[in-house]
Amino acid sequence: MQKINLFIEHGIMWLAPISIFIGWLLTNQGIDCFICNKSEKICETTLNIQHYLTMVHQKKTLYSSGGKLFYYDVTNTSAGEPVDVNEVITADGWEQQRLVVVANLSLPGPPIIVYEGQTIKIHVKNHLQSETVSIHWHGLPQRGTPHMDGTAFVTQCPILPYQTFTYTFKAEPKGTYWYHAHVGTQRNKGLHGALVIRPMVETEDLEERIMTVGDWNHDWDGDMDHAKMNYGLYQKRVKYVSSQSLDGAFFSNFFMHSGLINGRGRYYDPVTGKHNEAPVEIINVKPSKKYRFRVIGTGALYPFRVSVDNHEMTVIASDGYDIEPQTVQSFIINPGERYDVILTTDQPVSNYWIRAKTLETIRNHHVEAILRYDGALEEEPLTHTQNCSSIYRCQVMSCPFSFYPKNEYTDCISFNQLKANTSDDPAPPRIKGKFQQFFLNFGFTPGVNNWPSVVNGRSFLPPGVSALSQPKELENLCSNADCGEQKTCICMNAISLNHGNTIEMIISNMAKASGWSHPVHMHGHTFHVLKMGFATYNETTGKFIEDNLDIDCRGGTARKDSYCNNPTWSNSTWLDGDVPGLELERPPRKDTLIIPTGGYAVIRFKSDNPGVWILHCHIKLHFSDGMAILLNESFSRHPLPPKGFPVCNDFPRAYEMPDAKPTQAPKPKPTPDAGMYSSSSYWVAVGILIAVGVVEFFVIVYLCCKARKKKQSKKYLSSQTNPAYSS
Repeated sequence: MQKINLFIEHGIMWLAPISIFIGWLLTNQGIDCFICNKSEKICETTLNIQHYLTMVHQKKTLYSSGGKLFYYDVTNTSAGEPVDVNEVITADGWEQQRLVVVANLSLPGPPIIVYEGQTIKIHVKNHLQSETVSIHWHGLPQRGTPHMDGTAFVTQCPILPYQTFTYTFKAEPKGTYWYHAHVGTQRNKGLHGALVIRPMVETEDLEERIMTVGDWNHDWDGDMDHAKMNYGLYQKRVKYVSSQSLDGAFFSNFFMHSGLINGRGRYYDPVTGKHNEAPVEIINVKPSKKYRFRVIGTGALYPFRVSVDNHEMTVIASDGYDIEPQTVQSFIINPGERYDVILTTDQPVSNYWIRAKTLETIRNHHVEAILRYDGALEEEPLTHTQNCSSIYRCQVMSCPFSFYPKNEYTDCISFNQLKANTSDDPAPPRIKGKFQQFFLNFGFTPGVNNWPSVVNGRSFLPPGVSALSQPKELENLCSNADCGEQKTCICMNAISLNHGNTIEMIISNMAKASGWSHPVHMHGHTFHVLKMGFATYNETTGKFIEDNLDIDCRGGTARKDSYCNNPTWSNSTWLDGDVPGLELERPPRKDTLIIPTGGYAVIRFKSDNPGVWILHCHIKLHFSDGMAILLNESFSRHPLPPKGFPVCNDFPRAYEMPDAKPTQAPKPKPTPDAGMYSSSSYWVAVGILIAVGVVEFFVIVYLCCKARKKKQSKKYLSSQTNPAYSS
């Protein structure tokens, strides 16, 4: 029997890597996308989460040359057989392998394409030996299924190593979404992929292309990035100088080596300007057709300006919601955002560069991909980006500032200038008694040795339990005594939203806490963008001059020194939603919106999706550092967790070891004349009966207390709000 058990154990040990290898073969032989049949009611697939390496193939390392990959021992590339790039995670082609965290051995992870209204079941299997994981389905409201949002220590406990968690939710609404890790910095390490929900009834017969865009560091993982930002980033004994945006705003100290489009890019030497000849993404198209490009910002920090040489683009949707079409030369995408654009292949058959450039003024990183028309030669493009001039000005959509420098001949279209492409989705109205307004200032406040990321001076500390399913066990709550004007505290920051109310938020980026722009993402909702206020800039250079003065930071501290922990409108008549210039009839919808430094945005949504949702900056370094707040929505209506839903807790501070069993004295030998029961046996029996009675008494008391506690628990859960969320 022991041999059989050993055989089974060893068999499992051998089967695990074999199954992973088979999965790798399937993933890398063209089966790299899950598309659910339109007729299916339930779409079921699996994401295997594990570590892997860049620039390896069949356990051999690779190098790049002439846009191709070769094994390390190939010395003559003209005669050598190149390796299929579709079987390799290339990233930016850096020869020294980097450890990545990926789904199904793919970077980005396999696209999941379903149809509106279908039920999605996704089995997430954690093969990481040293890390937990959870997957967030970015942009989906999870209406009725808040426990499936995938935010560790908010809506669920993270998935432990070797465990599987099945996410089950409705695919709605239609649009471009994505999935990514929501534990630590795993998103930076490669764990993300596209999630597309197509309408059941297609109104347009357009071929689609998915394009992910993001920044990359080829030898540090996300945890190293965060530590370097907090504790010091130096290169060759020289302190790293933060890069700046065109308006003078700073970018945090994320050291970007390169950019990636669909997981591929090139490393450009900062001294010579030459690249390492790594292969880039090739997107094949046919001439004289229209294509829908679903572009997803998957990066850690930097916004990218996206363009295609010799082609204009028409932006038709943002974050899954249709907007009035805007034809532009380029658009800017931030981490977490998605834009759907129509590209018409109306140029001569050839190759054209697809470009994505950061908004930096010091380094200006960039990444390219190739738009290849059918019939074009398999060669790199010779095209150039459009030359903006006084005669032909460039139109750029979604700028995080009001305008470009005067000599760049470029016009900005900010997001609040757009309109929804429908007339039946107005902003939720202001109704007396059913309206809540919140002012939230996102930024950094000066600490002793660092500048912690905060919302209203509070740096978010996760509760250590699932806030949604274990609300009575929340700790580390914020209190007004510890947090206030010109103070910074670390706690579980949260606000409560009453069911059925119209919620208006003024999200600002002001005073001493400003200096960095923030793409703010809301879970559980999309919101209407009613207005955006920008800073004051120099009319020639476009550089920041001062904050937008619509916001008053209060507190009696000079604005330049104020943490702006308690903002409000400077004009008190604007309170309670009476703000001039709001777009209420056709406001565009979003779930991730850039809040410009020195500026603000006014957003609204209906509090009709019970759950606990997190609102946070989608720059990974800022979120990891605490730039987040919980929305405790409609507490009395929170759905019960699914049956068997995992729980998590701290271990008790004092461990109670079970008492050692007392050593029993040897039983006395019965004497022949003692009869059937001796006196000692009698008293033993009496003692046993007394002990049983005592035990029964305590059992009855325990059951009564448990029933009373259960009754109180039900009463507690039906209360209007959970006091644990009150700050």
